[in-house]
Amino acid sequence: MEPADRTTTTAATAAPPRPARSAVPAPGAGAGAAAARAYAESVSRTDWGGPGRKVREEDVVDLLLVVSELVTNAIRHGDGLAGFEARPTKEGLWIAVHDRSTVVPRAAYAFPTTHPGGGYGWPLVARLARDIAVEVRPEGGKTISALVPLRVAGAP
Repeated sequence: MEPADRTTTTAATAAPPRPARSAVPAPGAGAGAAAARAYAESVSRTDWGGPGRKVREEDVVDLLLVVSELVTNAIRHGDGLAGFEARPTKEGLWIAVHDRSTVVPRAAYAFPTTHPGGGYGWPLVARLARDIAVEVRPEGGKTISALVPLRVAGAP
């Protein structure tokens, strides 16, 4: 399956009903990638992991890469970060990055095959996450959401 097969531009993945209870505050509009990474990591360790269930470190690294790429793209190409969400699911952490631009990334329609000096972020996101969705928001801007799979440390 090509990574582009996992991307949709019609509707975002439904958010799980349970909001995060992270010890780190959720980053809001104008925040940077560091704040989003700290929040996502906290949610993965406290809400998804929690007592007696620790998340694999390599999965946290993957999560932080996906968050960094999507938030940085929102800041650089999406007229700024308008919001960020991270919610635990049974399979991992669902993240949503809201920006102020209605322009859908070209890579959402076709997996890029060349990298003329840039464009490495979307293929990285496509490899590390699943259920990637791009949704233009009625109030303006768009949301890119993705599920980053997480596994229990020590599990096969």
